[in-house]
Amino acid sequence: MPDLDNLRKQAKLILRRHRDRYYPVAGQIRSGLPRFSQMTDSDILAHGFKLADAQELVARQHGFENWQALKTGVLTMPDRADAQPAKPVITAAEPQLFVADIAASCAFFTGKLGFATAFTYGEPPFYAQVMRDGARLNLRCVAQPLIDGALRDREQLLAASLTVATADEIKTLFIEYQAAGVTIFQTLKRQPWGARDFIVKDPDGNLLLLAGPAE
Repeated sequence: MPDLDNLRKQAKLILRRHRDRYYPVAGQIRSGLPRFSQMTDSDILAHGFKLADAQELVARQHGFENWQALKTGVLTMPDRADAQPAKPVITAAEPQLFVADIAASCAFFTGKLGFATAFTYGEPPFYAQVMRDGARLNLRCVAQPLIDGALRDREQLLAASLTVATADEIKTLFIEYQAAGVTIFQTLKRQPWGARDFIVKDPDGNLLLLAGPAE
């Protein structure tokens, strides 16, 4: 059952990201609210957007027509045997990175990037997961590289993208990784779509994008 307080926080976060002109939120608004469906990202971010709009978006994402319907659904769901289940919501994604040595890769993510090892599997281990805050990365051991390294670097083929909520956090994270001696593939950079990001490279050459709002 959805938690109404958490849903309110989701709506406020969407509103704040729109006010901050955080580019990724434009696609979320366009796909969730029909009246924005024909607008470009720039038009959406320049358009008026209120808390009521953000609440409607959250409601639709959870299978309700509007915020009032969501609140009614949340309040009455425990007592309604015939209540229809809300639309399934994908709450997380876990990219899979291909690595040559699970132990060495886990050591890099925990020692350099501030992750913790969630688990390893196999003897010797051939699969593992590392985590930091809400991010989860799955590591799969392979005998040889599955992609040409020169092509990956030339085309900036990312293995995973990770985001933070504020401009201060992305700057702090960049400084943290610089100090840890992490290989910086792309330095901290402001992008035309309103984000600030940088790219690091792990020991296997996987490119990891770290991104947050520009301001």
